[in-house]
Amino acid sequence: MPSSFTSRLKLERQASGENSGNWGNLVNYVFNRIDSSTKGYQAVSVAGNANVTLTSNNSTTNTDDSTTDDQVHNAVLEFTGALTGNINVFTDAVETNYTVFNNTSGSYTLTFAPTGGSGVTLKQGAKTLVYTDGSTMFDVMADLGDINATSVTSTGNVSGTDFIATGNVTIANDKAIVDAAGNEQIVFSQTATAVNYLDITNSATGNNPDIKSTGSDANVGLSLTTTGAGLITFNDAAYNPETTLTDGATIDWDAQEKPVAKVTLGGNRTLNAASNGAAGQFVSLLVIQDATGSRTLTWNAVYEFAADTPPTLTTTANVGDLFVFRYNGTKWLEVGRNQELTLS
Repeated sequence: MPSSFTSRLKLERQASGENSGNWGNLVNYVFNRIDSSTKGYQAVSVAGNANVTLTSNNSTTNTDDSTTDDQVHNAVLEFTGALTGNINVFTDAVETNYTVFNNTSGSYTLTFAPTGGSGVTLKQGAKTLVYTDGSTMFDVMADLGDINATSVTSTGNVSGTDFIATGNVTIANDKAIVDAAGNEQIVFSQTATAVNYLDITNSATGNNPDIKSTGSDANVGLSLTTTGAGLITFNDAAYNPETTLTDGATIDWDAQEKPVAKVTLGGNRTLNAASNGAAGQFVSLLVIQDATGSRTLTWNAVYEFAADTPPTLTTTANVGDLFVFRYNGTKWLEVGRNQELTLS
């Protein structure tokens, strides 16, 4: 019976009584094939636009350590050359695995596949791990899922289902967040000094895109549409939800955090100067009497009223007085009031 060869590495299986006086050479051929398959590196030029089938031979081709083995029986494959069209590179249709480096140039795709099977597109300029079951090639790196690390540096694109960062995300100058088609959606451009605004521009059109947020709750969401000349149109009603100030002998009011506020007086109180105001800002305050009523409120001098005279509160229990102010950078100027309001 003549010798035969294994289906994957094509190692020679010597038949009993065959190859008299030549067994040592044949065993060495097998060792050399195993050596290439576990540690071997092969650069393969795939330049042009034609499909390439990697060379594949029996183990007797690799006669010693200094002889280059065939292409498919190497652990590491580097594809080189300038592509002028999309190509496929085929390996044997048997189970195997590789470390591959698509070191080609040219804006074309290189798909690596078993002969007669389906393959994976190798990202140009990147290294990855692949394996095949004989009919389909799989990219191991594409299925890693979440990456948890203190520091991750990427010289190429980052894609995945979820990306959660607990620290800073640094994006190189003039790099972008892109959509699935590779179109730039948000471009990050470095400035000489820090800025206190966010400039979002669609680089493909030069336009400022819509900013939208949606949710199942009808009260959740932000929907803005730019109309040019620095104008913003609100597609839905914009409002500041009413918040409650903490009652006490002196009452604090953060005008930035709580521009629309209310407070129920549990005794005679003093209202401190509102903090964090911005010139031109409008705020409102609903002052409510508790179930006892007849509570008084002393206004800080930064609240300016007509004729320089602070108002007298309604004394009826559970009734409210509403005041509206405009900030001029120094004082909160009263622009309106509505008193003795029944609230329920």
